[in-house]
Amino acid sequence: MQLVPGSERIVGEGADPVAGRVRWAPGKSLWIGAMTAIALVAGPLTFSWDALTLFVATTAVTLCAGHSVGMHRRLIHGSFQCPLWLEYILVYLGVLVGMAGPIGMTQIHDMRDWAQRQPDSHGYFGHRAGFWHDAWRQMHCELVLDRPPEFRLEPRLAGDRAYAWMERTWMLQQAPWALLFFALGGWSWVVWGVCARVTVGVTGHWLVGHYAHREGPQTHIVEGASVQGHDVVVAGLISMGESWHNNHHAFPGSAKLGLYPGQADLGWLLIKAFERVGLAWDIVTPEQLPFRPALRQLRREGRGCPVGRRLPIWS
Repeated sequence: MQLVPGSERIVGEGADPVAGRVRWAPGKSLWIGAMTAIALVAGPLTFSWDALTLFVATTAVTLCAGHSVGMHRRLIHGSFQCPLWLEYILVYLGVLVGMAGPIGMTQIHDMRDWAQRQPDSHGYFGHRAGFWHDAWRQMHCELVLDRPPEFRLEPRLAGDRAYAWMERTWMLQQAPWALLFFALGGWSWVVWGVCARVTVGVTGHWLVGHYAHREGPQTHIVEGASVQGHDVVVAGLISMGESWHNNHHAFPGSAKLGLYPGQADLGWLLIKAFERVGLAWDIVTPEQLPFRPALRQLRREGRGCPVGRRLPIWS
């Protein structure tokens, strides 16, 4: 199958994407478990409108500028270029979402992408367990393959001290913000600005991923792939465009995820804003990507577009 951005970091010769076991990951589980418990118990007790405003603002910034634009579209896929100082800021904001460090996120993402492109893969990669079972497996466990592929980080990232520091300290990065929030707004700001934000960010990421690999609208199919992407329409805005996942499976190197009319993509708008002030360039969109023989276009419901007709995704 044709290589797509990020696949050069995975060396899959002799690897098996199917055989393996899901096991509890204590650090990961205790981290999100503690954040969720504090948010659920202390959140209602410490509620205030200013704390809620802080929660909404910090969640939006870390998910949009951090996870979607910095971590996913820039660091992992390299779908646009920007100054290194801006890349550091964006990726740091992505670390604050609370899922993993930049190297860990890159490895998890590339491993999942590699497996999903294979003819068969472990059910963990396709979220094929039931709703609550999948929540447990994805947020509290890890998959250990019997014969995993090799992950080779490119020299630019492997030798970067800033990213190595973020990787070592990604959980601790919440602490300075917790201290600042406590000084400014007390415990309510800590609970809502840190614990509730991390809980919603991590849980929301899993929730979108769960449905984006199981059901929903599709415009494209990647033939021969064990896992297909679906669009999660109701989450288009709040996911910063990440829920247009069928588009992403079709064009993984594209900086633009919302490709069709009505597909809100706040991450794309931020990248275009950076471009207007000279902070982003070489922005990749689908028409610039290599032809993928395995990519097949489907009819879009309600659009009147027959199979095989080019759809207006370049606007």
